[in-house]
Amino acid sequence: MTHPALTDLRRPRLLVNAARFALEDYNRSVMLPRLLHLLRLPAPGHALEALIETEAEVNATRLTGSATYSIPEHIALLAALLAEAHICDATARTTAQNPLERPADAA
Repeated sequence: MTHPALTDLRRPRLLVNAARFALEDYNRSVMLPRLLHLLRLPAPGHALEALIETEAEVNATRLTGSATYSIPEHIALLAALLAEAHICDATARTTAQNPLERPADAA
C-alpha cells in the first residue's frame, strides 16, 4: 500500500534509490529532530506533513540549481518521508483491524 502523500511525488530515480538504501539506517528519534529542527518527536502524521513541506522546499531549491542545495539532506528527507509514510500506513491498518477501535454501529 502506498501512502497518498507519495502517489504524486516525482523525483529523480537516483535520489529515490539512495533514499530507499538510506531507510536501513533510519532512526526517527535521531533523524526527525535534525531534519525538522524540532526538540520533541511529533506524531507520525504530523511528522509526515512537516516532511512533505520541507522536502518540497528542498526540491524547489534543487530545481533552481541553487548552491545551497544539499544532496545528502534531500536523500535524508526522502528516506524519512518514506519511513514515516510506512509508519502511517501501518498505524492505519492496525487501527482498522482492531475491533476495539471501530465505532459501535460498524460491527
